[in-house]
Amino acid sequence: MSAVPLAVLVAVLAVPIAVAVLGWTVFARPGAAAVASRDNLLRGIAAPLDAGAPRTGPSVLARLAGGLTPAGTVARLNRLAATAGRPADWPVAKLIAAKLLLAAIAGALGLLVVSGGPSLLTIFMTVAVTVVAYFLPELLLYSRGKERQDAIALELADTLDQMTIAVEAGLGFESAMARAGTNGKGPLAEELVRTLQDIAVGQPRREAYLALAERTGVTDLRRFIRAVVQADAYGVSIADVLRTQAQEMRLKRRQRAEEKAMQIPVKVIFPLILCILPTLFIVLLGPAVMDIVATFSG
Repeated sequence: MSAVPLAVLVAVLAVPIAVAVLGWTVFARPGAAAVASRDNLLRGIAAPLDAGAPRTGPSVLARLAGGLTPAGTVARLNRLAATAGRPADWPVAKLIAAKLLLAAIAGALGLLVVSGGPSLLTIFMTVAVTVVAYFLPELLLYSRGKERQDAIALELADTLDQMTIAVEAGLGFESAMARAGTNGKGPLAEELVRTLQDIAVGQPRREAYLALAERTGVTDLRRFIRAVVQADAYGVSIADVLRTQAQEMRLKRRQRAEEKAMQIPVKVIFPLILCILPTLFIVLLGPAVMDIVATFSG
């Protein structure tokens, strides 16, 4: 058997197996106990777990994928998952398996194409598509994390206003945080609830606050947490800190909106030059050009 039919046979056998396993990786859902535990931690609702629910553990595929993946990649995926809020449908083990399977599918299809007509271009395209497929889950997770960070930065000013009002009304800082987390519905409210749960289980307040800043990765929230930690260390009034930080966050939000508004004319230039102006020139100059051509040709 020659090398080319053997490569084709391997690719044909690898593709359906990889597609089947990829379908399990993408569409598999966590068990009932895992879902209930996660909701319990994020929302703070004391829901009893079903004692008869099946317990899920790491599968053979997840352990194999974890063994084939470098420790640095696993750590990076953990950081990206924490920034994205650790979505239940995208656990780290599933992401690792998806990376390997997507790369395997792309490599198998590329091998099939290269075996049909090998050339420098097809080999380069195969390598490029395989590399992109390997990093695709990380890119999707990074995009989701950026969206979550933008949502947290957008909600921060209003949340600080709520906490300032609650503290000035006589509540403590943690009580004000609990009220803001209970009344809110976005990712910032979820992170505040999780921080309060960390404190409730015995973690020191300073470490819980710093973990909140590290977990979200939002610059404005990290600056606010540092101000709160310093106020707690030096005995500064927390109401003054909240009021000052809320004013600063509102000012920064206004500045970001003005910056985006200033960027609109620059962003419109390229579609205007590439799409609108050529069409306008054709409409305006087309008849004149046709008349000139007809005059000279006659």
